[in-house]
Amino acid sequence: MSQILITNLAVIAVCLLALWGVSIRIRDASIIDIFWGPGFGIVALTTFILTDAPGPSGVLLTAFACLWSIRLGTHLAGRWLSHGRKEDARYIAMRKKAGPSFGRRSLVTVYGLQGALMWIVSLPLQIGISQSSGAAFGVATALGCIIFTAGFVMEALADAQLRDFKADTKNDGKIMSQGIWAWSRHPNYFGNACLWWGLFLIASDAPFGVFAIVSPVIMTFLLLRVSGVALLERRMARAKPEYLEYQQSVNAFVPLPPSWKRHK
Repeated sequence: MSQILITNLAVIAVCLLALWGVSIRIRDASIIDIFWGPGFGIVALTTFILTDAPGPSGVLLTAFACLWSIRLGTHLAGRWLSHGRKEDARYIAMRKKAGPSFGRRSLVTVYGLQGALMWIVSLPLQIGISQSSGAAFGVATALGCIIFTAGFVMEALADAQLRDFKADTKNDGKIMSQGIWAWSRHPNYFGNACLWWGLFLIASDAPFGVFAIVSPVIMTFLLLRVSGVALLERRMARAKPEYLEYQQSVNAFVPLPPSWKRHK
């Protein structure tokens, strides 16, 4: 398994180094966001290829990871193209603060950091697939399949609803509070957290799979406290004062009936 871990680290490093080179050429560091999903698909496929006789759970993990990586990658690529291939505001602010040295710094602070995170977060895939030949198809795997599927559907549905909402010019400047967004202010992030917990549960039936719990723990923390909910809540509150009303009526993360928050 150590050989697989090292190989995947090298594959991630090579991919991100090449992507960083492209970002320097086009002056857009945000293309790394498009690679976030597909990167896990590459890790899953690399692990699968290097594994002798993967078991059923290994096949499932590979299929799930590739399915999710393609969906998220195409969604983010489409959004980037629809925005005129403009760099995300987060990276524009970082570029402005760093000045001429941003190109070199981004190799470590943006691409290096996300590469390290990708390698750690992908542990359910690396461990679960490589050890799947000795894995039992138990209760944890069955539960993991259910949770992954629910998370995948929720993330995809939330992204589709938000995309359609923004595509309608009548909604310019308005807050998305329809569909599943009436139950959660960040249903896409909740769905993403669920699918990683699902992948971990599938991997946990394999030898050493329990150690991969670091993956969903890190992802849930990042989504709640760092790059997800917390960051977007601050940005929305500054940009749209009416967002306060939305916060008071709709739960932040776990989808709940709107009436639950109002009557709490």
